[in-house]
Amino acid sequence: MKATSQTIQQIERALRKIAAKYPQGREDLALTDIHLQVKADSGELLAFNDDDEELTRCVVEQWMDNGDENFYEEITPVLRQCIQGMKDTLEHLSLLKPYSFVLVDEDKETLCDLYLVDDETVIVDGELLKGLDEDLDDFLKKLLEE
Repeated sequence: MKATSQTIQQIERALRKIAAKYPQGREDLALTDIHLQVKADSGELLAFNDDDEELTRCVVEQWMDNGDENFYEEITPVLRQCIQGMKDTLEHLSLLKPYSFVLVDEDKETLCDLYLVDDETVIVDGELLKGLDEDLDDFLKKLLEE
């Protein structure tokens, strides 16, 4: 799915509203992640903190009435692109690091990590860690054999 410029603007507006809730420079750092939930039937993009408090919501018209089986896989790169485009703002929220932007389904189950912010590490794509468990298991097995 190629995102329209209107879709990008709507997502960025929602991200700016999230950033306004946690402005840079506050001393009372919150301990939370940002959970993004998209409803394919209504096109709603909702953002929540760890306490399920709604931070913002908007309707992405391009996503309305989307019955595609791969809906979440198609919107994930769009969300990542928008977050990456606003990284200078989103990496300096008044949140205790590390914190993540997480895509969740309608039951608020995690579908994927969109963006992880830490003092020294930023992970934009979950594919970077794909296969890490197997690599570590192989490494440990070889170490124990020696």
